[in-house]
Amino acid sequence: MSREKLMSPRTDRATTAAEGPGAETPGAPGSLFELMRSDILAGEFGATAVLQELPLAQRYSVSRTPIREALARLEHEGLVEKAGRGYRVRSGTAEDVLEVYEARIVLEGQAAASAAERRSELDLARLQHLHEAVLAGEVEGTAERGAHSAWHATIWRASHNRTIEELLHRLTAQLRIYDRGTQETTHDLEQTRAEHEAILSAVRERRPEEARTAMVQHLTRAREVRLHRFGSEPR
Repeated sequence: MSREKLMSPRTDRATTAAEGPGAETPGAPGSLFELMRSDILAGEFGATAVLQELPLAQRYSVSRTPIREALARLEHEGLVEKAGRGYRVRSGTAEDVLEVYEARIVLEGQAAASAAERRSELDLARLQHLHEAVLAGEVEGTAERGAHSAWHATIWRASHNRTIEELLHRLTAQLRIYDRGTQETTHDLEQTRAEHEAILSAVRERRPEEARTAMVQHLTRAREVRLHRFGSEPR
């Protein structure tokens, strides 16, 4: 990552984030945190980039204080770590990825069970819409993977358990930066669609234990895909 890219102002996105009545200003800790978090997950900062307060303040057109606060929150979420006089995006090991999956499997299994019990008709409509968009071929490739991620986030929301939802957002953010090298094959994506259908059916028909089991099986398979890849890589 070049120094120029790190320091280039982000007034366009900062302005967009602040639009609308009652929206936070770009310098507000919450909106700045979300903007920086989004950039990290999008790969805007390379593994060797050093994130320092002054260049970041110039990049986002804010003072150093909200940058300092946002970096502290990002460190707490496990997305950045101290590096000399600044921070860097964390790079997880294979063991880190598998540990996160272990926690995610338990939490998201519960989220699916809770969604089956508590989901509203609106929750169900959102899940159905995302699933049907994938089946109809309206999204493909990277867009399909994004739709799958959105589908999972909708399951968390449908659980109506804010604690589980927040924890899962944090865990999946860590997975995105730790596990950038994994790309699902066409066969993997076909299996994912079928597994999502089984989960959705259980949620629709309010069968919590079936929803839990289907979700655990789905994520366990995803974990095994990673495990196989890590095992085949040279040490």
